[in-house]
Amino acid sequence: MDADLTLPLSPIMAVEPAWIDYNGHLNMAYYNVFFDRAADAVFEHLGLGPDYVKTRAMSYMTAEIHVCYLREIFLETPVRVRLRVLDVDDKRLHVFSELLHAEEGWVSATSEQMYLHVDMTARRTAPWPLEIRAGFEAMKRAADALPRPERAGRAIGIPRRG
Repeated sequence: MDADLTLPLSPIMAVEPAWIDYNGHLNMAYYNVFFDRAADAVFEHLGLGPDYVKTRAMSYMTAEIHVCYLREIFLETPVRVRLRVLDVDDKRLHVFSELLHAEEGWVSATSEQMYLHVDMTARRTAPWPLEIRAGFEAMKRAADALPRPERAGRAIGIPRRG
């Protein structure tokens, strides 16, 4: 994980052989594994790792996700994930991530996610602790300095012509 968490880039990750489907490329489900592992690594640096669940009885959960598959990935493809915080409020976190070829830099897929902060005892949403929210706010400020990702906020559907 890069030391600068304001615009984090995950460590290089590898496609596992079992993740290749009958089309000879990475199965769609495993793109989410890369996005999930990258988010876990970033959030752990902010204090939201396994110890957070044990010591505070709080966690975060995905409420919604939208993946766009742009370019195939194969067994030997090294990948990284770049993550940006688009927005944060008392209980929610809106994130946009890109799965990148680690050497050539092209984008294979994007993932837009809405996370909820959850009290694990009550199993209900709860406010982020101030220090965690401050970390997300810093990440958001850094992302705000960049152009908004083209695929952020997309809806799925078949456009109809009148």
